[in-house]
Amino acid sequence: MQIIFESREPQASALREPALQRVRFALRRLRTLVLRAKVRFIDVNGPRGGVDKQCLLEVKTEKSGVLAISTVASDWQAALNAALDRLVRALTRQLQRQHKGVRGRSPQPESGDH
Repeated sequence: MQIIFESREPQASALREPALQRVRFALRRLRTLVLRAKVRFIDVNGPRGGVDKQCLLEVKTEKSGVLAISTVASDWQAALNAALDRLVRALTRQLQRQHKGVRGRSPQPESGDH
């Protein structure tokens, strides 16, 4: 799995390695689904401050294409954690749907009088 980090924010760029490690750890069980992951940090309001730290996670999967998750928080770490939580839940749901489709369902007995 390839992981790409993008940010023009100096404070966020300092978190590059910890963010990449966090993404690897969060996606460790789903790594067979994910071909590429991109982490992007954006300071929405600039130097004005506030709840404006955006984390955009974009993953490319083999079967389902691209999935993008965006969260906003007061700091970069909180934004990353919230985005990863949402991403893992979405990928898990996607995997469960695919798994049910492959297994199929057992035929239901017909109702009625015998």
